[in-house]
Amino acid sequence: MSHPDPYGSAEPRGWDRPAAALPWPETDLEPGPWRRPAPGPDAYAPSVDREAYAPPYPNGSPRRDGPRPSAGPPAAERGRRVGPGPGGPGPRPDDEFPTAQIAPVRDEPTEHLPVVRDEPAPEPPAGRRSKGRRRASAERPPTAAPRASRAGRNLPAAIGVGLGLGAAIVVPLFFFLPAFLAVLVAAVAVGTWEMTRAVRRGGAHPPLVPLVAGGVIMIGLAWFAGPDALCLGLLVTVLGTMIWRLGDGPGNYQRDLTAGTLIAVYVPFLAGFAALLAAAPDDGHLRVLVTLVAVVLSDTGGYAAGVAFGKHPMAPRISPKKSWEGFAGSVTAAAAGSALLLWLLFEVAPWWGALFGVAISCAAVLGDLGESMIKRDLGVKDMSNLLPGHGGLMDRLDSILFAVPTAYLLLAVFVPVVG
Repeated sequence: MSHPDPYGSAEPRGWDRPAAALPWPETDLEPGPWRRPAPGPDAYAPSVDREAYAPPYPNGSPRRDGPRPSAGPPAAERGRRVGPGPGGPGPRPDDEFPTAQIAPVRDEPTEHLPVVRDEPAPEPPAGRRSKGRRRASAERPPTAAPRASRAGRNLPAAIGVGLGLGAAIVVPLFFFLPAFLAVLVAAVAVGTWEMTRAVRRGGAHPPLVPLVAGGVIMIGLAWFAGPDALCLGLLVTVLGTMIWRLGDGPGNYQRDLTAGTLIAVYVPFLAGFAALLAAAPDDGHLRVLVTLVAVVLSDTGGYAAGVAFGKHPMAPRISPKKSWEGFAGSVTAAAAGSALLLWLLFEVAPWWGALFGVAISCAAVLGDLGESMIKRDLGVKDMSNLLPGHGGLMDRLDSILFAVPTAYLLLAVFVPVVG
């Protein structure tokens, strides 16, 4: 006996409880293997009738829900398909072939279907337009994006900015020479800031203050004291950067100091030779002029020849747009212009002037490739966006910075010999 029902019923719960009478007849139900027999000594012994549960299918697959009921509607009404099967004639249940009741799909004529033709998309309702666009009319034509030139720059903006920079250099150079010193100091400060900002993307953090201060000192020493003072200013700048960087701790000290030394040599030290050229007595402004003209001719000749005839890349991994045809145009234009200019201003033989132009052109191209390699290594396109059509100031000074030391050395040989 089990315990009494805790909910108040006096009937026992468990195996001794009598089965409740069902409200419907059990005509189709037969005792299955899961029904427990009446309590007795063989209550838990298996009582499966194997003959009653023999597989009713020809293929011998057993059923798990007991024998099929013998009573019921005919096979045709129950959805059976009568016919010979794989095991012989006889009824075949639908469960073995579940798709027997599905009607086959036949090809039907499509003449009655409407023909679908491509039609233009419906126009948006009047008075509404997509976001960010304005309606074009006769007075307001549609806006077209400006097309970039083959050189990859906005040519009108580049020409305008280039003329402005030339005027900022040439006007003080001929009318008030100390103003040219101020322009040179400002250019060195901006270039140092751009380089410091660019190398920080590579993980280096050189100190900006000692580099800018040292650059200004180097330009002043070169202007007033000559090339020896320029080298001394470079040494002072590097030492000042080293001491200043000690305040930030030892982390990445060597990398930051290396980047600071590169900036000190690349920007203010090379720019100091422009101060040496301008500080020459009597003809300093002419020396700066012929150098700048040779650089401009080299850039212009290279651009024109590269756009017109450029087919063979010069350094595709560093600067894909530079070609050997453009380099030939740079050398030719710089050599021809320098030969004429040095003969008119300094009475130098044309072949020496041509040699001067070739050397300046090669130095300018090397300076451009050097800065392109630095930018590619840092993963930047331009040093900054200060100058429309040019990028940053260093993108314009890269050729000049390599050209002024070359011009200083060559003019120191050519002009004193002739004069």
